[in-house]
Amino acid sequence: MYLDPEAASAGAPSRDVILVSAIITVSLSVTIVLCGICQWCQRRLGKRYKTSLETVGTPDSSRGRSEKKTIKLPAGGKAVNTAPVAGQTQNDESDRKTEPRSSVSDLVNSLTSEMLMLSPGSEDDEGHDGSSRENLGRIQFSVGYNFQESTLTVKIMKAQELPAKDFSGTSDPFVKIYLLPDKKHKLETKVKRKNLNPHWNETFLFEGFPYEKVVQRVLYLQVLDYDRFSRNDPIGEVSIPLNKVDLTQMQTFWKDLKPCSDGSGSRGELLLSLCYNPSANSIVVNIIKARNLKAMDIGGTSDPYVKVWLMYKDKRVEKKKTVVMKRCLNPVFNESFSFDIPTERLRETTIVITVMDKDRLSRNDVIGKIYLSWKSGPGEVKHWKDMIARPRQAVAQWHQLKA
Repeated sequence: MYLDPEAASAGAPSRDVILVSAIITVSLSVTIVLCGICQWCQRRLGKRYKTSLETVGTPDSSRGRSEKKTIKLPAGGKAVNTAPVAGQTQNDESDRKTEPRSSVSDLVNSLTSEMLMLSPGSEDDEGHDGSSRENLGRIQFSVGYNFQESTLTVKIMKAQELPAKDFSGTSDPFVKIYLLPDKKHKLETKVKRKNLNPHWNETFLFEGFPYEKVVQRVLYLQVLDYDRFSRNDPIGEVSIPLNKVDLTQMQTFWKDLKPCSDGSGSRGELLLSLCYNPSANSIVVNIIKARNLKAMDIGGTSDPYVKVWLMYKDKRVEKKKTVVMKRCLNPVFNESFSFDIPTERLRETTIVITVMDKDRLSRNDVIGKIYLSWKSGPGEVKHWKDMIARPRQAVAQWHQLKA
């Protein structure tokens, strides 16, 4: 059957047209699918790349937070608890282990950090005006009056945070009790050996005192460090006027110890320098000069010289001494002494400086002492700390002589 091409084209599409349309449709479909796949791939690749950048290029959130170090200071003032910083990984530990560090520098750094935390000369021991305030500890006691028996009762309970006065880094404290202005009659507690936080719990009675006279007295407590072979060293004192206390019942007090009224500053001052050489395991002590020394002789002067003891724990290791300066309260010595001290022994080392008055016909008198270590008083600890922080440099400082 014959069909006219024009008539056929007018009534239905030709086969070529249908084939071309089909090809175009398929091409468009493939293009759309490919575009979708490309966008999906780009999104996936972009997300993966972004994640990789966040992992490599930015700090972990746990490592970015710095946890505060906690320092707990209990009543004794000795325990230091430092919380570790969160976020340290095993990789950090392995890197730290492979880092080469000398044992000497490790110990010096640890000593310096310990002294910064524990030293009494740190910022915590400064007053509001920025001046250094020596911590002499505190004492707990009770006082009350029995009207029927006309008796004043004083109970010495305990003390805390007393300073070390002995070579071994401790003290042997005891307490003297006075009712001022009477200095002839006193009572004493027992000696507590090697104890900076002693407990006495001893009761003392002042009998036969009418209440009218009691309120005119001042209760005076003096804490001392007992020494068998020399004069007892005063640690601190407390005084409380009894007219300011309700004596009708036993009252308990905590009082900070203050420097004793005899005044260690009146003994004079000594200028000395310390130079620590970690590679040579040595400390050089230079006794430079003294000023305003206490007159020990009848003529109102002294014949001073200086003894330098190297102590390890509670043992005397080595002694050096300067020449005697005749009749002089402001002597200039300029003498240096070197001591061999292994770095690992620095923690237990004390250098004791004693200014003496030379007597030809009697025993030499002690004018004053200085104990240099990382656990002495605030001024001494500061000097010791500066010496370690500045190796191979002579660090000079004035020190008050103490009884």
